[in-house]
Amino acid sequence: MEEYLQVIPSELKIIKQDFERRNLELEKKIEQLVEEKIHLMLDADVQKLEAEKLRKGKNKAEEDLDSLKTDYKKLRLSMRKAGLGKTSEQWR
Repeated sequence: MEEYLQVIPSELKIIKQDFERRNLELEKKIEQLVEEKIHLMLDADVQKLEAEKLRKGKNKAEEDLDSLKTDYKKLRLSMRKAGLGKTSEQWR
């Protein structure tokens, strides 16, 4: 009986050690996942900033294009009014 009782604590000790080992492994895994999550969040923030920068650039380019179209129309109108839009045959 004494031998049996001595064996039981050792089995419990082994189970406890296995549990502690597994617990440490899981804690490390959790730390890695948290770190990976932080990196992914940072990557997402960088992507959002780049997308916003591109969106602003696109809007600026569209505004510039609209401005150029307006300036071109004004120039063509001025040329017609001044008679500068004629071809060489029309001038003859």
